[in-house]
Amino acid sequence: MALSALTSVQSAVSKLFSKLPDRIFAPLASENRHRYWALLCYLHDKRFGPNAPIPPVKGYPVKEIIQDIVDEIELQEAWSDEESILTEATIEQRARAIFERLHSCGWFRIENPRFDRRVSMHPTVRQFLDLVIDFAEADPVFLSGKIRIIDTNLKTVVDGTASGDVFSETAKQARDLLEHVRNTGTNIHDFMEELSREKSTAQYVQRFFTDYIEQVFIGDYKELRTKEHPLSRRRQILENVERLLESTEPKQQVMEWYESRLAKGNREKAKRLFERDIQRLNDLSRIDEYLERLDDEIRKANKRAFAYLDYRLRSMMPSEHLVRLAIQSAIGGGIEDMADPFPPGEMVNPEGLREPRKAITRSEPSALRKIVVSEEHRAMASILNRAREARQVSPVKLANFALDQMKSKESIGNEELTIEGVSDARMYQTLSVLSLQMSAKGYLLKSNAQVFTKGFRVKRSGEEEVPHPFISSAPFSLEKRKPDNKSEKDHE
Repeated sequence: MALSALTSVQSAVSKLFSKLPDRIFAPLASENRHRYWALLCYLHDKRFGPNAPIPPVKGYPVKEIIQDIVDEIELQEAWSDEESILTEATIEQRARAIFERLHSCGWFRIENPRFDRRVSMHPTVRQFLDLVIDFAEADPVFLSGKIRIIDTNLKTVVDGTASGDVFSETAKQARDLLEHVRNTGTNIHDFMEELSREKSTAQYVQRFFTDYIEQVFIGDYKELRTKEHPLSRRRQILENVERLLESTEPKQQVMEWYESRLAKGNREKAKRLFERDIQRLNDLSRIDEYLERLDDEIRKANKRAFAYLDYRLRSMMPSEHLVRLAIQSAIGGGIEDMADPFPPGEMVNPEGLREPRKAITRSEPSALRKIVVSEEHRAMASILNRAREARQVSPVKLANFALDQMKSKESIGNEELTIEGVSDARMYQTLSVLSLQMSAKGYLLKSNAQVFTKGFRVKRSGEEEVPHPFISSAPFSLEKRKPDNKSEKDHE
């Protein structure tokens, strides 16, 4: 995992500026970055974005783009003096200077520079601008739709009707889903920190109920814990991942696509990419942990907002006005008209004082008796411990027993198991019970059984009970499990 992460980082470092111009971020990092960004959004919507008309094949005339820049900066605040952009110049000169800077930084591409200059945007730059604008205008995410897509796509891969392209895209969606849930808690924390700097109570209330409640970061957050929400299908998704790993034809089909399309014929690279996507889907089992963190952040945010609003409401009470009226009334001789703020009786009297604490003396504890254990009792306790340990079954002991019995064989039946003592008999009995659980239809029984079958599988091979010298049971078989992903290797 660490090697793949390092390889991914190196790939990102080497590929970013091979696709984008080196100075493309310069306008967005300048003093006029907000105005540059507003201008790019305007040109994207009018000329280069998906909602704009289809651009000419050779691009737009330069004068049209400069006129668009003029129309936009007329509505903006004054630009700061920066490089060749001077505030005292005419608006056409400033628009041309802005155009030249965007062109020099790689946002625009000039066709036919010697004759009829035409302006276009490189497809990679246009795609990058689409991604940034989509990120800035991100709407609340509905997890139900994403879970349904992941579940449906994975079923088509397991059934063999889809190949590696669908599986790779499904794994990306699963990773994006977890990343969004994990980052939502941080976004809520940052939003509350920003909200606490609002000085006006009205502005605080407006932002809390619009930006936070109505435009919550997860649109269907209230329905996440219900049985009807598609998020309850995550167990089915994990089962389908296990089915894909245990299958032959669908898995081979996906691996061939990875090898031919993503790995360029490199079998080892295709295997690493496949294991990475399997891990991304298996990480859906951690979504409950992320949701618990999200619940904590939301509870803290609500408690903090209610405390703030309560403080603001209390601070708005006219206490200073009441005190001022009381002082004026006392000075004007109208103190008799005021209500008496003190209770009847003396304010300080012996009966109203608190009684002193009485020290409670406790008796000293008696000394502990010393029990002398005889050798006979020690021997009996040791025998009982050995007997209890021989009857205990753990996943490690069961795996060692099964693998020792199989040795070099890939699979054996229950009639081939050798029982030489109480411990072996308990192992045989446990394997018989696990075979029944693995043949059940319930997911809970299967998941509990899989905890004890590390490195091997146990399957029921018959229905009727078969006699045995020690324990009669339905026939079953053991087979070695071949590790297909990194997480399974780690467990074994």
